[in-house]
Order: sequence, then C-alpha cells, then structure tokens
Amino acid sequence: MDQGSRTRPGASERVLSEAYDTALLDLDGVVYAGGLAIPYAVESLIAARDGGMRLAYVTNNALRPPEAVAAHITELGVATEPADVINSAQAVARLISEQVPAGSRVLVIGGEGLRVALRERGLVPVESADDDPAAVVQGYGGPELPWGRFAEACYAIARGVPWFASNTDLTIPGARGIGPGNGAAVEVVRIATGAEPQVAGKPLPPMHRETILRTGARVPLVVGDRLDTDIEGAFNGGVDSLLVLTGVTDGAGLLAAPPEHRPTYVDADLRGMLRAQPAVAALAAGFVCGGWTASARGGELALEGDGEAMDGLRALCAAAWTEAGDGVCTLDPGKALARLGL
Repeated sequence: MDQGSRTRPGASERVLSEAYDTALLDLDGVVYAGGLAIPYAVESLIAARDGGMRLAYVTNNALRPPEAVAAHITELGVATEPADVINSAQAVARLISEQVPAGSRVLVIGGEGLRVALRERGLVPVESADDDPAAVVQGYGGPELPWGRFAEACYAIARGVPWFASNTDLTIPGARGIGPGNGAAVEVVRIATGAEPQVAGKPLPPMHRETILRTGARVPLVVGDRLDTDIEGAFNGGVDSLLVLTGVTDGAGLLAAPPEHRPTYVDADLRGMLRAQPAVAALAAGFVCGGWTASARGGELALEGDGEAMDGLRALCAAAWTEAGDGVCTLDPGKALARLGL
C-alpha cells in the first residue's frame, strides 16, 4: 500500500504471519506491560514463529541490555536469543560511533543497556562530566534514576559536548498505568541547557536502519501500540504496520491520526498476527467492514450495524481518515466508539 495516501486500513487475504517474513515487535504495551505478559501475547507469538515468521523485538527502551530482555521474554514463555532484541541503545551507540573517534569516552545518563551498546561500538562509558567525555548519551534509566545524573549531563553539554538521546518517548506503560518515559527526562535537560539532542530511536531513521541491519528482514511488519513511534517509524521506513490496542493508543487517538500515524492494519491484540485482515469497502452509505457501516455526518462519526468491534473500528478509521484527508479528523467519535465498547 502507498504509505503516503492511506485513507482506510489495509486488507490481507493471507494471515499476516504468513504474508510477512519478520515481525518487528515493540515490547512495552505489546508483549508485556510492567514486566507481565499481555493477554494472548505469548501464545500468539509462539504460533506465529511456529508458522515460519521470524520474531524480532524492537524497543525504544534502552534500560536493559539485549541479554536481559531476551531472558525476560523467554521467562514469559517465548524462547528468545539476545540477537532477536534490537533496542534504541544500539541505534544511538552506532550514531555516536560515526561522529566521535574510536575509544572515546561517553557520559551515560541511563541504564546498563546504554553501557553495553557503547562498549559494543568500542566506546568507553563514563559517569561524570569531569571524565572528559566526547559525547553525552541519555536513555531511560528507570524510576530510580538519581536527579544528579541530569545535572552531569547539563554540565557536559554546557561545555559544548554533543548530546544524544536514545529516544524521546514521553511516556512508558507499566503495570500500574502510564508513567514518564525517557522523553520526559530529555525535556528536563533540554529546558536546563537550551540544547537539542540527536535522537536515534523510533520513529527516526537510525532505529529503522539498525533494525534492518540486525535482522536482515526483507518483508517486515512493524507491530506496535504507539502511533508516534511504532507506526510513524514504519511510515518513515516505507514498511507495513499493525497497531494493537493493548498499550497507549485508544480508539479516539487512532481515528484522529494524521497520515504518518495511520497503521496498515489494526487489531485488538497480537492475535491479529494470526488472522487475515478484512477489507473496508466504500459504498454510497459509507464505509463497510463486516456488519458495520461508518460515515461522517452531522458533525460526528456515525456507526450503524452490528458485529465484531474491530470491524466497526476499521470502518470508522476509513470514514475519519477520508474526511481528514492529509489532516486530522475533528469529528466527534464518542457515540460510535461507545457502541463498540472502546
């Protein structure tokens, strides 16, 4: 499908796990939340893998090294190797290594995942602005990251040291709800210094490049829960995407998505990988999917019919995105989404 002209969700007569060779899966909000497996995730991943699809886990979370992430996924029930995990720490480490001499010191504001990735690129992690770093790198350090670490970053940046960020996700889903992500921490340093970091993570090209280099995927499917990272990253990379509604995106946000945030497919959870995806037809009465017909009229998005909730949401996407064109749909979706229980 043309990535730049999507006005309705795509269709696939084939099961997605058979139509694509590699699933590029986000983790937080897709596979797990707060460390606990999301319902249906484990069995869906195993079934997709057993059917011949390669599973690669692509995360903006730079806190833990691939070995720890792989061990966690394996504990959840899906056997995973460290090479199956690609994180924004690896992407930002490559970006830094292309701009500073080999063996340079890099001030780390974040977790062990950043240190492992820097060492992989022949760089030396340090802890203080007084260690003469050639760069500053900031990544998610968990809820216990000391406030003084932000000060170290500010001291170095004020001296002219280039600043890099693994990602700028403002939030991160957890077992108790949505908490502040690395992007919130980056804002602290941005406000204090007035500087702008070079960012590697989704949705930007360095992360997509890192993913393709490490997986060798030829027909990938990006699977995520965030419109502004996972789906926009797929858009920027020119590849197809599946949005699952198990993380931060809700129905209203999806209907208001601008073109770069519109996924190829949408489903409730990872079971969507194991299904064909139905077509949305444009008829005189509106957009039809399954037993639902959606239209834009009277200042709101209207929905008539009955059937599977996801079919109704797909029809609503077509009505909203067509109404919006290259912009954002501002019609009220409240009554329509309430009919779907969304």
